[in-house]
Amino acid sequence: MIYTSERADSKLEIPDVSITEYALRHADRLADKPALIDGPSGRTLTFGQLADGIKAVAGGLHARGFRKGDVLAIYCPNMPEYALVFNAVASVGGINTTVNPLYTAAELAKQLNDANAKLLVTVSELTSSGASAPAVEIDPKNDLGVLPYSSGTTGLPKGVMLTHHNLVANLCQVDGFEEQKRMGEDEIILAMLPFFHIYGMVVVMKLALAGGATVVSMPRFDMEDFLGLIQQYKVTTLPLVPPVVLGLAKSPLVDQFDLSSVQTIFCGAAPLGKELSIEAGDRIGCPVVQGYGMTEASPVTHLSSLVLENSREGSIGKVIPETEVRVVDVESGRDCTQGEDGELWIRGPQIMKGYLNQPEETAECIDSDSWYHTGDVGYVDEDGYFFIVDRVKELIKYKAMQVSPAELEDLLVTHPAILDTAVIPSPDEEAGEIPKAIVVLKDADLANDEMAEEIMSFVADNVAPHKRIRILDFADHIPKSASGKILRRVLVDAERKKTNT
Repeated sequence: MIYTSERADSKLEIPDVSITEYALRHADRLADKPALIDGPSGRTLTFGQLADGIKAVAGGLHARGFRKGDVLAIYCPNMPEYALVFNAVASVGGINTTVNPLYTAAELAKQLNDANAKLLVTVSELTSSGASAPAVEIDPKNDLGVLPYSSGTTGLPKGVMLTHHNLVANLCQVDGFEEQKRMGEDEIILAMLPFFHIYGMVVVMKLALAGGATVVSMPRFDMEDFLGLIQQYKVTTLPLVPPVVLGLAKSPLVDQFDLSSVQTIFCGAAPLGKELSIEAGDRIGCPVVQGYGMTEASPVTHLSSLVLENSREGSIGKVIPETEVRVVDVESGRDCTQGEDGELWIRGPQIMKGYLNQPEETAECIDSDSWYHTGDVGYVDEDGYFFIVDRVKELIKYKAMQVSPAELEDLLVTHPAILDTAVIPSPDEEAGEIPKAIVVLKDADLANDEMAEEIMSFVADNVAPHKRIRILDFADHIPKSASGKILRRVLVDAERKKTNT
């Protein structure tokens, strides 16, 4: 069965323009309104200054020999100038490749070489040339606007080729999801999510600017600073990832700040359990809604309604306009019935052109009928709400029965002693694999065999026998990507090394 948007009867108009033109559509009218604010310093760019600055940077690029089709790498933390450079590159037909500012020299060099980057920007010196920007003809459906790299949690990082049309289409799809708009002109958005990642890049920076909202940028995440910026700027919308939602639910720091301005918490990038969603929402006093997507989909494919009665805790929401979704049995390839777990396949105008210089990898995930095979396992209920269970490659096979690490993690964090956790497969001669929990306690002094037994008994009381935690280790932190995904591969590799020694 193919699932589509409930608003499929209203045709979505996607303008045939560049991503920069779409992002600046309100710049003239809102010329004096703050577009971007550097949170720590208060340095502000109005929409008018942003538009003028983009032209100046575009001129600087051209003066330095940058031409249509060239790649520029942005290697800096979140700051207002990030939007200047990104939009300037796209406006002259260039391609942005966004780089994690915490990358080592070797990691940086690898991405620069793979993307064939011509320029690297870490500061805003490009604005100093005084040269004018050239007129460039852009083909939105074929010209790349950005080349982000996938996180690499299930393999080596790959360049994801996204066109201007991919990006503009996705912004229109999000806007067209329901009558109530996201990130409108009255909204103040806190950008703690890194702009180099597709979530921070499109769902925060691009969607907010295109909607006329004000973005308060955070160069690095610190819980106390994060809470302080919410209070200082009276932030209304918080786009977050599960680890930060966990912090809002558990951290004692939350009680020291006035967060009453927050109207919506939006969570994406990784599954968020129902219980944690409710706990955080009750504490902050606003709804916590989820969405779903991936870099390869520019990134959004599902959204939860901003109207509480039209959303469901623990769900990633429903299909956005102009998007088709199937839930397919991993083994047989047949379409699953409602409530049955399967891999999500997605088709729509936001799906990437493919992976840079990797035709085989592209062919493995985009089939001949243009369905993108996400690698995520989930199900849809009778009302059309989708739920993500886990990754295909991360499911634990216990005596041939599938066990979802994410499901167990959602349960574990409800234990009053646990601050954070990850579940991974551990090799076992009889069962093949058994679930192993890595647990971070609120009080590290309680990390002993008695506590381990208590936690494993807690899980056993709440799940079927094949899902029980069979081994438990304590740790001081859980490794995660910049977007908040648990780096299970790091933990699994450490487990294998331990087993082999």
